[in-house]
Amino acid sequence: MDIKLKNYRFNFPNLINNFNKVWDYFSYDIAFDLGTSNTMVWVKGKGIMIREPSMVARQKKTKEILAIGNDARKMMGRTPAGVEVIRPLRNGVIADFDAAQAMLSHYIKRVHETGSVVPKIPKPRVAIGIPSGVTEVESRAVAEAATAAGAREVYLIEEPMAGAIGSGLKIESAHGYFIIDIGGGTSEMAVISLGGIVVGRSLRIAGDEMNEAISNYVKLKYSLLMGEITSEDVKIALGNFLPGKEKYHVVRGRDLETGLPKSIKLSTSEVREALVPVVQEITGNIVSTLEETPPELVSDIMEGGITMAGGGSLLPGIDKLISERTKMPVYIAEDPISCVVRGCAYLLEHPKLMSKIRLTKGF
Repeated sequence: MDIKLKNYRFNFPNLINNFNKVWDYFSYDIAFDLGTSNTMVWVKGKGIMIREPSMVARQKKTKEILAIGNDARKMMGRTPAGVEVIRPLRNGVIADFDAAQAMLSHYIKRVHETGSVVPKIPKPRVAIGIPSGVTEVESRAVAEAATAAGAREVYLIEEPMAGAIGSGLKIESAHGYFIIDIGGGTSEMAVISLGGIVVGRSLRIAGDEMNEAISNYVKLKYSLLMGEITSEDVKIALGNFLPGKEKYHVVRGRDLETGLPKSIKLSTSEVREALVPVVQEITGNIVSTLEETPPELVSDIMEGGITMAGGGSLLPGIDKLISERTKMPVYIAEDPISCVVRGCAYLLEHPKLMSKIRLTKGF
């Protein structure tokens, strides 16, 4: 008796897709803007759930985590000898692997603990924005930290590309777009066309350097030592490149000559003077990027203008300053701080677009 056997083909891609569909039911997709200053977390079906400082407080000896995010920021500059408050990222890349992993793990668990009909398991697909100038070692560190924190798949997306998508630019078209993303640790500038970066620069001069410039200015002029948080508060309160009425802000710190507490009143013009060298460095690199751009794309940029994203774009008048230097119109994106995380989220929701752009995938 002849026995006929059916030939079954093992379809590995379909098996992976079905496996992912099962995980999608029990776990959220998450997008991170893992910034030097702030971390933003987008969750599928819920939107942006977390906006907190990228800070971790821990015991120095045991490395026990005491606080993360807003709670850690409140402890900055106020800790006893055995406790430290650190930023896991510097210049857009991981500076402390264990702290970065703890921070990612904390946020992944936190978003999965929210009320849901179906119990959620923290094994998400994760998309993370990274600076375009990172090395392979630096990008691998981010992927490994996310994997160790519980992610089952990790996608690393260059911040200029994510920022452009989050700003609503049609990156797939045969049209040139210029995006500038001034964050806490890096300033990203790129010309994008046909889903790729044609010309780009990643400058490790941004919001942190602005804070440092203010601190150094006050130290030299008034012999006053300010804390990191105070410098940032001064930048937010008085950072301004528009002519107009002077504003003032009282700053308290330690007198370097006497060692005693001291307070001074800073003005808008003084803070502007402190920030000018940093902003000139950034605008100089923007001009250099334009000089390297192909003529056809320059024509597109002149027509559509330059788009700005990131927290640095919120400094009043910085768009006018860049416009004067480049002789081109400059526009600030809607909610510029969240552009990168919204771009990462869009790619998670549109796998076809994700397959067309350059990214790094890790497991």
